[in-house]
Amino acid sequence: MSSAWNRIKTAAASKDEYSRLPLDDEEPTTPSKERTGRIPRACTWATAFIAITGLVGLWGASSILTANKSCDTIDDGFRCTPKVSHFWGQYALWFSVPSDVHVAPPKGCSATFANVLSRHGGRDPTAGKSALYALLIADIHNTAKQYPGQFAFLKDYEYTLGADQLTDVGRQEMVNSGAHFFRRYSDLAASNPPFVRSAGQDRVIESANKWLVGLAQASKQSTPASISVIIPEGPKWNNTLSHDTCPALEGGPLRRVGYVAQSTFAGIFIPPIQKRVNGNLGTSLTAGSIISLMDLCPFSTVAHPNGKVSPFCDLFTEEEWHEYDYYQSLGKWYGFGTGNPLGATQGVGYVNELIARLTDSPVKDETNTNTTLNGDSTQFPLGKKVYADFSHDNDMSQVYAALGLYNNTKALSNETIEGTESTNGFSAAWTVPFAGRMYVEKLSCKEEAKEEYVRIIMNDRVMPLEFCGGDSYGRCTLSNFVKSQQFAREGGRWSECFPST
Repeated sequence: MSSAWNRIKTAAASKDEYSRLPLDDEEPTTPSKERTGRIPRACTWATAFIAITGLVGLWGASSILTANKSCDTIDDGFRCTPKVSHFWGQYALWFSVPSDVHVAPPKGCSATFANVLSRHGGRDPTAGKSALYALLIADIHNTAKQYPGQFAFLKDYEYTLGADQLTDVGRQEMVNSGAHFFRRYSDLAASNPPFVRSAGQDRVIESANKWLVGLAQASKQSTPASISVIIPEGPKWNNTLSHDTCPALEGGPLRRVGYVAQSTFAGIFIPPIQKRVNGNLGTSLTAGSIISLMDLCPFSTVAHPNGKVSPFCDLFTEEEWHEYDYYQSLGKWYGFGTGNPLGATQGVGYVNELIARLTDSPVKDETNTNTTLNGDSTQFPLGKKVYADFSHDNDMSQVYAALGLYNNTKALSNETIEGTESTNGFSAAWTVPFAGRMYVEKLSCKEEAKEEYVRIIMNDRVMPLEFCGGDSYGRCTLSNFVKSQQFAREGGRWSECFPST
């Protein structure tokens, strides 16, 4: 136990700065990011306790770094081994997603308003998962008969991941994100300080602060701004940045819709992997343990001070990573997104707040908005040009569903992997990676309609916005956009969140 505490103290005292890794010469500078479509195919509690006691946040120095040919850049994001790392579902580090439309405003147009909704940066596993992974490693050490080839590192592997908090790589992601935002909206952001809200968990608050550091550094400001409002999380609080207030979704049968879809697909793609891994190690790992073993690839990469791709990643093929990404995407689609009957309803409140900001009018909502905060002009000001909100992946999935961004995507198959060309760009890695972000902008365009336009950009991908008559530039008029949000403006299916007893 003393050695474990020594490790924790050393980690806490560490000030390793996130230095970018050189890009492998064999890696393309603009890799294909489209998931291929095909038909898939006795441990101790002491170890778990060590993992849980390692819940320490690392405060590494963060700065905007410059490097040629790097694994992580402000503009392009994480590009180390993209054929693998861009298929880690919601555990992927942020990367620039391909777009059919150029993200720069069309000629003659300029941004007059920008609202970013961002996920927190890369983190350690949650406490429960961290304990589970520690038990998995203990199980392997207790039962493995050999460690051949790429499994050799496991023989002496020590589980050292913490839980819940940002890693140094995750902190740098958020610094980069703030710089990325400023580069895109420099004319607007230079003279309009952002109004910033954060959900209440520590990793979200720290992410918001690191984003502000990046914004300040990119704009050459000596001191970053502060978070304007922090909204507590939990079922006692109305909070559009954290889902907890729809009992039928949080605790009813709908809570399991995503798990059921994932379980069905896991029953197809995991058995061949399970057979191969157990055959190599001489173990009897369960299907769930195989998923956990795959999880350790992104989490160990994110935990490395320099973001070095973990040897866990080499235990699986590119095809298997594509299947893993689809498995995680099913969880988001059916657990919190368009595929869940009440997924979109949980995002209604945020959409109504967004409409209020876009139209400079009071919030009209009777779902999960915080009326006390929204009724106070200091806590929810209107008339601002720049807004930034920081949240979680599940909450953002619900907002995307409420907006209708994937209404034209047919229900995802839980038996056959579907590529992003078939899902209209939906995948967990493309929508809610660590430091994932959605920009909603208003554009004023010369020699065109007097009315302003709205565009939505998700992780550098301009969304088509068919639901409001989006043109070839991804624009629709502000009035058409507001009209298209009838689902949110009418409260979604909020009454179904509280079934009669």
